[in-house]
Amino acid sequence: MNQLHVRQGGHIRESAGDRAFQAVIIVMSVLLMIVVAYPLYFTVIASFSKPEDVLLGRVLFWPRNISFESYQMVIAEQSIWMGYGNTLIYTVLGTLINLALTTMIAYPLSCKETPFRGPITFIASFTMLFSGGLIPTYLLVRSLGMYNTIWAMLLPTGITTYNMLVMKNFFQSSIPAELKEAAHLDGCNDFQTLFRVVLPLSGSIIAVMVLFYAVAHWNEYFNALIYLKDRARMPLQVILREILLQNQELAAGDGTGLYEKMMAAETMKYAIIIVASVPVICLYPLVQKHFVKGVMVGAIKG
Repeated sequence: MNQLHVRQGGHIRESAGDRAFQAVIIVMSVLLMIVVAYPLYFTVIASFSKPEDVLLGRVLFWPRNISFESYQMVIAEQSIWMGYGNTLIYTVLGTLINLALTTMIAYPLSCKETPFRGPITFIASFTMLFSGGLIPTYLLVRSLGMYNTIWAMLLPTGITTYNMLVMKNFFQSSIPAELKEAAHLDGCNDFQTLFRVVLPLSGSIIAVMVLFYAVAHWNEYFNALIYLKDRARMPLQVILREILLQNQELAAGDGTGLYEKMMAAETMKYAIIIVASVPVICLYPLVQKHFVKGVMVGAIKG
């Protein structure tokens, strides 16, 4: 009986085991939050501290010798803003292409009247387990004339199968078939039904897709290393990677001005991480209210 909820005076009294379980969950959640949040917090305070204090381990909970030198160096570095602009272009255009392609595949597969819906879904899902590999993909991109162009950053990642399946399940479980039938009776074709009926009711899943695809494009650097040759087309993450590797390159130098170069690299590293993270941090609150709903509804009911 002590493990059961006891109703007294119209209220449910929690057992001692329930309270202990909730206390453990709260403690674990707080510890997990600290583990996740502290690296970002340390990056922020390190970007405002002198690099000597950071390297010597003096910066733990508060910035020391507050300085804006790192951000001044970031603003003065033209290659960083070049990469920033390229990343913005890749993120905006890439997300629009992703949404268009994902919607055009997910919506027909969610309709029961679509012929061969099952085999097509199986073939699409099969690609989550096996792919052609890097070399065939590189040869395909090169043969299509996309090498060292903006399209090499957009089209090879035009759709993610997992995201397509999530959107398909959302359309099946959240959009009543009777609503689409009523639209057809009113004279709407499939495209009109999609744009006038289905998409206006799918704000939550669209917000989830925007977040997933935008973050993936913003953090993309591997495809740039493979498919891009001109530094003028490199995204911000590649520029950041070059700075993160700068200390290793300096170790092989002749030692001239080594200390100053290492301090400059250490200072800019944390500032660039903050600059690169701000757009994503600002994007999440805009879609956060739709995020849980879209993921939970779209992830169930196959």
